[in-house]
This record gives sequence, structure tokens and C-alpha cells, in this order.
Amino acid sequence: MALYTISDLHLSFGADKPMDVFRGWENYTDRIIANWNRVITDNDTVVLPGDFSWGLKIEETLNDFKFLNRLNGRKIIGKGNHDLWWGTKKKIEEFFEQNEIKNVDILFNNAFLVDGISVCGSRGWFFDSNDSDNKIIKREAARLETSIKEGIALGGEPIVFIHYPPVYADMVCREIFDVIKKYNVKRVYHGHIHGAGFNKAVSHFDGVDFKLVSCDCVDFTPIFVKR
Repeated sequence: MALYTISDLHLSFGADKPMDVFRGWENYTDRIIANWNRVITDNDTVVLPGDFSWGLKIEETLNDFKFLNRLNGRKIIGKGNHDLWWGTKKKIEEFFEQNEIKNVDILFNNAFLVDGISVCGSRGWFFDSNDSDNKIIKREAARLETSIKEGIALGGEPIVFIHYPPVYADMVCREIFDVIKKYNVKRVYHGHIHGAGFNKAVSHFDGVDFKLVSCDCVDFTPIFVKR
């Protein structure tokens, strides 16, 4: 059993938001299917840190989740800024049960142990946030801390899977990054950044390794998370 990650699938089977109008996204769902099932087996787990679906309501995500359900392996999904369908964990899990979505788990104020790795994370917040965002930042930092604490209790190496990059270009979301440092997390995987923004992604900062895994930046192929 191995652990992989890929972010920002931006599926829109239930919403009128086709991503293939953007350069580099042509036939992206076909490419995801081909690359995913070439790399991932049913014994593997894939973490998706946000921006999974363009659906505004959870009912609009059904065909997106059916698409995901048909792909190999177990999936763990975190929240992104465009996941407006996201509700309570209980409501999402009830939706999964009602629609026979059987191999998808929600990462929200919790953690999962996979092959010696504790999968932790939250949505995070803007790397260029301002004072008006303080309430949101504190909430996201607290959620991340809750997740990391649970991950440590599970006994694996805590690795953070977060939507917004805590560090990007010359900017740092200090409240989020301080939680990562507090618990000695060494690896962070994130999404949110697309296209040419890839060039400003940070790979290492103050003892922490970062990896951008937005699907257009990793050739629509899940990335192996090394132990």
C-alpha cells in the first residue's frame, strides 16, 4: 500500500465550469483517468487537498464523486477555496452513504494513518492575507493543529496536505506556518497554484519541504509521497 497526492481536479460534471477552455487543460478528465489508473492500484491511497468540484451544492457534486469513485484506490479529500459544496463532515458522509460513494474519506479536523504516514491538513488561508482575515486564519490554524495532534496520536510521521501554500514566493502565512513548525512537520503538499504561478512555488523554507501538486502542474498524474 502506497500514498499519493494530487490537487485541484476542478471537476464539473454537475456544473457549467469546463476547465478545458484553459490552455493545458484539454481533455483533462480523460488524462486524469489514464494517468491515475496507470499509477494507482486499489491498495493505494490518494490525498486530494482541495478544489475537487465546481458544484455549488453537494447534490451538484454527485457525478464528480461517481467519477472519483471509479478511479483506483482509496481517496482522502480536503477542502479548497472553490469547494463551495462543502458542509459538515456528517452531511458529506451521509451523502456518500446515500449514493454508494464507498472509497472516499473526508479530511476535516481529523487525520488518517496510511503506510506509516499520518495524513493531516486543513484548507489553510491566503499566503498574502491581511488583518481583516485574522478570524479565518486563526480558525484554519486551529483546525490544522487539531489534525496534526490527531496524526501524532496515530503514531505515524505527520505530513500536511493543505490547499493554500503556507509559503509562496516571498510571502508567508505565519500563523499557519508556525503550527507546522511547532509540531516539527517536515513535509507539506499543497495545491491552489496554477499555470505560470508554478515558477514562484517554494520547495524549501526554514527546514520544511514543500511540493505543489495542482494537477496541471504535475501533468494530471498523482505524485508518490515518499516515506
